[in-house]
Amino acid sequence: MKTRTPIAAMLALMLSAASPALPADAPGDWERLNREATSLYRAGDLDAAVIAAKKALDAAESAFGSDHPDVALSCNTLALAYDAKGCSADAEPLYKRSVAILEAAFGPDNLNVATGLNNLAELYRTGDRPDEAEPLYERAIAILEGALGPDSPAVATTINNLALLHHGQGRLDRAEELYIRALGIRETVLDPDDPAIATSLNNLAELYRARGDYSKAGPLCERSIAIREKALGAEHPAVAASLNNLAEIYRLQGRYDEAYPLYKRSIGIKEKTLGANHPTVATTLNNLALQYHSQKRYAEAEKLCIRARTIWERAFGPDHPDVAVSLANLAEVYMSQRRFAQAEPLYKRSLEIVEKIRGPKHPDAAERLEKLAALYRASGKAKKAVDLEKRAAAIRAAQ
Repeated sequence: MKTRTPIAAMLALMLSAASPALPADAPGDWERLNREATSLYRAGDLDAAVIAAKKALDAAESAFGSDHPDVALSCNTLALAYDAKGCSADAEPLYKRSVAILEAAFGPDNLNVATGLNNLAELYRTGDRPDEAEPLYERAIAILEGALGPDSPAVATTINNLALLHHGQGRLDRAEELYIRALGIRETVLDPDDPAIATSLNNLAELYRARGDYSKAGPLCERSIAIREKALGAEHPAVAASLNNLAEIYRLQGRYDEAYPLYKRSIGIKEKTLGANHPTVATTLNNLALQYHSQKRYAEAEKLCIRARTIWERAFGPDHPDVAVSLANLAEVYMSQRRFAQAEPLYKRSLEIVEKIRGPKHPDAAERLEKLAALYRASGKAKKAVDLEKRAAAIRAAQ
């Protein structure tokens, strides 16, 4: 079954204002609208943020023309809101336009250019476009180091994001090196209880969890929780994310009695602060379902898988990778009970989503093909299984 574990990225790097404040009678009142859009984005009201950011962009273009730095700022703000909503096709051209305007206005080594490059790289990273993301991160880091020095918190943020890229691609040694570097910068220049240090600790813990090195992962995750509780309060969503991650570490060791209260506390915080239908609630519901499945508590696992899928479908639409995860996990619950007729369409639908979003040669497609082949073998349909196994093997061989 597929786990969902939050890893913290510093996505929302905001551009700084590039020109003096507008007079009160400026067309469209750009300054007010941009502040409103930024505030709504940071509060998580993304639909309202998009509306305000669109108005701010229109106002900036009317007041300054199409190539002014404040137009770039509004493009970036609108792109961030679209990006957070999962509307990458809408966000990408806005990020690109923002960077192009800033490069033309200030030159290629401007700090705001680095911010725009980081944000565009994050869109590519989360959109499974690593080859496009990596050079943007590298360029952003070079600009930041040149302007601010190698030990700037902004440098650490972009190094952290580059580490996330390598982590997601399975390049764990390189990711570890970068996570440690980012953590070292933050511990040197920030207060010991700064949440950014907790982010680095959390991400490094997740890397060690992925390696199965739980003796290293657990203490780092515990320290992350302690910092976040002190800095942000015991019921902050970031605390809930770290609780989920520590629960995952315990689950993977079979320490179910220790994992369960952490999952429940994480879910409770998220439901209270973000709402019962927030996508991150589904993340922890999914992971608790994995524990129930391992404990052969199939009815409880089924219920949570279905709830997680419903939340993700409402938040992201029916063709999102997280929906594919929930479908595959529910299929495995049914497989464990030999409920093949119910599992088969779920595996097929999960495969369909993966092939649509990530392509038919992605490793996730191979995994789904293997799961479906196992179902056919278990249900006496060996000929169908052989065809799927050949397809999966071809994908694996090409990696």
